[in-house]
Amino acid sequence: MEDRLRVKKGLSIPMSEIEIRASRSSGPGGQHANVTASRIEATFSIGESDSLTAAQRKRLEEKFGTRVTAVSQEARSQARNREVALQRLAERIAEAITPPKPRRKTRPTRASKERRLEGKRKRSEVKRARRRPGGDSAE
Repeated sequence: MEDRLRVKKGLSIPMSEIEIRASRSSGPGGQHANVTASRIEATFSIGESDSLTAAQRKRLEEKFGTRVTAVSQEARSQARNREVALQRLAERIAEAITPPKPRRKTRPTRASKERRLEGKRKRSEVKRARRRPGGDSAE
């Protein structure tokens, strides 16, 4: 295994900053699942990391708080679950530090305006049909 977790181009986190814990998996699986610690939890402490910039740290803390965690227990082997948990951790971090694309303002099309107005007209007709005949006053 590499000594760094590659998150995205230009960012990799040393494995020394990631805490990996193994525990027993939950759910069915028979005797094997009852005796092996194949569930893996990978945790990255945001505040203690030296590999993040201030902006990346801020974005991660806004989304996750102080820690980012990923868990895997699908595979039978601990090694495979470790790979999956680290991959999920990298994906979560990469997604969180990527700034959202700015919204480009657009005008509604003529067709969308017409559809909206037609919907309003139909709704108005439905409500008009529900009214009591002979006026609105209740005596």
